[in-house]
Amino acid sequence: MSSSSDFQQDRHSFSGSPQKWTDFELPGDTLYYRFTSDMSNTEWGYKFTVTAGHLGRFQTGFEILKQMLSEERVVPHLPLAKIWEWQVGVACRQTGHQRLKAIHLLLKIVQCSAQRDCDLTLLKPLWQLFTHMENNLCHELARPGILLPLHRALAELFFVTENRVTELGSLQEYLLALNTEDHLHRCTAQ
Repeated sequence: MSSSSDFQQDRHSFSGSPQKWTDFELPGDTLYYRFTSDMSNTEWGYKFTVTAGHLGRFQTGFEILKQMLSEERVVPHLPLAKIWEWQVGVACRQTGHQRLKAIHLLLKIVQCSAQRDCDLTLLKPLWQLFTHMENNLCHELARPGILLPLHRALAELFFVTENRVTELGSLQEYLLALNTEDHLHRCTAQ
């Protein structure tokens, strides 16, 4: 079972007796599973139950991390680089309000991080989502000036991040890392 169709993300494999199975959570709103028999016996297979909407763990983690990032005396003791890496992964995998909350935490981390605490190039998938939303906004002239909450959150994240890398003197490296070579060629051609 996995949260991706290629079975590479959040993969959980089980085999053998039911005692070997354990409960687990997958992020997002889709579950992919593959059942393969080795034909060694004639049992019917396995039964599993999927329950959606468990917000408890996410909400608890969000509240704890938000509080920790708000305490100036705690921040220097946090492994911000690792938290950043995890949180970018969460923001990429989640949907809806959970994605918005994850982006909120990324923004707080950028604002309170020291010079090189965060690998900002990990933001590339979120940058691609943001640029896709920007391109769609340009085509939707019927509703000018209306931004979805996710679009606003990403705009703020990238605005603050761009200011941060400008302060650090690494804006060019950051922008090159977020864009593909093909995108840079198209921009140059325009």
